[in-house]
Amino acid sequence: MLKIIIYAYMNQIYSSRQIETACRRDINFMWLLSGKKIPDHATIARFRSLHFAPCAERIIAEVSEFLYQMGELSGTVIFIDGTKIEACANKYTFVWKKAVSRNMENLLSKLAVFVEECENLYGLKLVHHKQVKMKHIKKLYAVRESEEIVFVHGTGKRKSQLQKSIERLEAYLDKLKEYTQKRHICGTRNSYSKTDHDATFMRMKEDAMKNGQWKAGYNVQHGVDSEYIVWVTVGPEPTDPNTLIPFIKGMEENLRFKYEKIVTDAGYESEENYSYLEKNGQMAFIKPSNYEISKSGKYQKDIGRMENMKYEEVQDTYTCRNGKKLQLSHVKKERTKTGYEREISVYNSQECEGCPYKKECIKGNHSKKPLEERSKTLYVSKKFVEYRKEDLKRITSEEGCELRMNRSIQAEGTFGDIKQASGFRRFLCRGRKNVKAEAILLALAHNMRKLHHKIQSERTGTHLFSMKKCA
Repeated sequence: MLKIIIYAYMNQIYSSRQIETACRRDINFMWLLSGKKIPDHATIARFRSLHFAPCAERIIAEVSEFLYQMGELSGTVIFIDGTKIEACANKYTFVWKKAVSRNMENLLSKLAVFVEECENLYGLKLVHHKQVKMKHIKKLYAVRESEEIVFVHGTGKRKSQLQKSIERLEAYLDKLKEYTQKRHICGTRNSYSKTDHDATFMRMKEDAMKNGQWKAGYNVQHGVDSEYIVWVTVGPEPTDPNTLIPFIKGMEENLRFKYEKIVTDAGYESEENYSYLEKNGQMAFIKPSNYEISKSGKYQKDIGRMENMKYEEVQDTYTCRNGKKLQLSHVKKERTKTGYEREISVYNSQECEGCPYKKECIKGNHSKKPLEERSKTLYVSKKFVEYRKEDLKRITSEEGCELRMNRSIQAEGTFGDIKQASGFRRFLCRGRKNVKAEAILLALAHNMRKLHHKIQSERTGTHLFSMKKCA
């Protein structure tokens, strides 16, 4: 069954019904069946979700180990990149965490007013509105029994005040339960889809309406070595910085060899990632996020940037265009969403009054203070600046240039092969576990095709593309 599904994915057949049809009509699939009974589409879908998904990571790890033993993988350099692929969820099924939280606060306010009304109407002592539970409906039912009030339903019948109060309280509690459940499903995310709770709404590059519409999707990460996909992760994160560390940890837990050099694009740059790779004994080749823009004349002429100010290490001061010193004011500690602590040094200048460069130096139009009353402030992470400086030396070296060129060819090439050449733009399964299994099937199919092409073109054993040298 696994051979049939992988071969189907190699030939751009992803639907279980289309795979069943291919087994009935295609002679290649018949040969793979070896005379066995043709599987039903439900059997294929069930195998993919119930049998393959639990062991998908182990299978891709074994395939990577097999390629490594063959000499097809270098085992030293890995190129990491990510892309967003649309989930099997409808467009307008979004649930936004902020909207749910706001509605929940409004509901609790209404519930507080309602509790006071019930206390005045029926002489009951109810607890605080945030602790109202179903047991308090029983108190209202007790009032009904003591006064022998009959509840009525249907048209032409008038409900009593007690019946209205009980139904209103039940509706409030049901809505409160719904909001609590939605917030629990969201977790640390800002949104999710009603038809696929694991999918998060993200901005996609494929925007048919050209209006920046958000779609439910997954962030798929590939680790590529010698044009083969070595490891795959799937997550709900709309951005890449927080995906690098879990990716490396998962890879080290499953693979028997450890990569020494990690090559990524600018989307993965953060102090936390630099620090983790250093502690893990790995060399970072991460393109700085300001690498391209720093070459522009506008960036280099921006006198308000820290990079364009002179830094005196002994005195620990920055000197602005007007020759004034920015002294260290204090050091504050920040904690990121992932729990990483970093130190931010704050530098202030007390001599900004009457400065002719003030308008060019101090940016930001959202401050309540007028420009005349403001002074220049710099927020600097010294550890991050040091990491970026060391990393910049590595990526601008001859080896770094070669690795960056190969990253754009190999890592981005795998997504081009899957999304453009193979036409896979939307997952067919729902749930993060099943989606990851489908992403691994795509990776296995890509590796099979790549190995076949390398054998045919006599390129086996090659790991990197060499750079063309100018005369």
